[in-house]
Amino acid sequence: MGYELGQGTGPLRGVKVVEIAGIGPGPHACMILADLGADVIRLERPGGQLLTGGPHDLLNRGRPSVALDLKDPAAARTVLDLVAQADVLVEGMRPGVAERLGIGPEQCHAVNQRLVYGRMTGWGQTGPFAEVAGHDMNYIAVAGVLHGLGQDRARPSFPTNLVGDFGGGSTYLVIGILAALHEARASGQGQVIDAAIVDGAAHLSAMTLAFLAGGNLRERRASNLLDGGAPYYDVYETSDGKHMSVGALEPQFYEQLLDLLGIRDSAPDRYDLATYPELRRVIADAFATRTQAEWVEVFEGTDACVAGIIPLTEAFDHPHLAARSTYVEHEGAMQPAPAPRFSRTEPSLGLPPAPKPGTHTREALAAWGIDDVDALLASGAAVQA
Repeated sequence: MGYELGQGTGPLRGVKVVEIAGIGPGPHACMILADLGADVIRLERPGGQLLTGGPHDLLNRGRPSVALDLKDPAAARTVLDLVAQADVLVEGMRPGVAERLGIGPEQCHAVNQRLVYGRMTGWGQTGPFAEVAGHDMNYIAVAGVLHGLGQDRARPSFPTNLVGDFGGGSTYLVIGILAALHEARASGQGQVIDAAIVDGAAHLSAMTLAFLAGGNLRERRASNLLDGGAPYYDVYETSDGKHMSVGALEPQFYEQLLDLLGIRDSAPDRYDLATYPELRRVIADAFATRTQAEWVEVFEGTDACVAGIIPLTEAFDHPHLAARSTYVEHEGAMQPAPAPRFSRTEPSLGLPPAPKPGTHTREALAAWGIDDVDALLASGAAVQA
């Protein structure tokens, strides 16, 4: 598939984004923007990024790969040439690095005052940790989020990098970009977005903080309504060693749980906290009598809020997800379809991830109107894979 501008079909078609390649949340944010129809040009170092790259790196889908040596002044000037016609720039470097390379907010706004400049970091652009290295679990640890995760009272459990990098990070960067784009259309002025994972993770904790303020939260794992403290909101093992998720919070859903498990006569009062250990035992014993497949058949289509816990590869073929095409095969790889859904401007998947950094250097720079591509390649400021 060749590259040209305007191939996107989603609601952001026509929005032009310059991505200074990073890892984790920055690429994920730009994947979302590309999924939604934006023209995103990915600028990466000729050697690529740690833990990224190759035809299976789905975070890099939907946009061309251009290899630039940003330490070369000619490459930095090329970034500014791209910025001059762009709506958004995204970078995820430590504070001050972009400025030293000549592509910081002031340099970019000097050539395009309407530019939305998105900065993705863990700690943010200010504060005593701003220039300190870190990763997902460090950020959610300091934000007070990791402490409460998991059902093991002896130690917290971290859910890979979903909560920090993607929940508190890329998601909030995209929200900020869309809000700033909307404002820039009215004001004619761009601005800088300081998207910090610690801030986003804290924002995700709003309901938890509401429980805390109301005296309805104990800062102890597996002791609260939504963390496994309640027997009717927990995970239970089946006879074949698999598991079921139970979320029967509302009374009417709990009533269905009792009937479908066949424990109405043996289950103690759900409102008596002193009976929770016994209630948990009764529910666990019931689930242990059948396989996961058998329980899925019992609960499927009911309002008991019970579902089998399946691995990712089985999710591809789940009847509900298959009906919605939640996962799709594209260019030989199974991957999540663009989300969310739109009634008119339906997004579509574009370019597959580039096999090597710089796969599209010549054609992408030319498509964006850079007229000295041959000179950039000859000097080494740009590299064609």
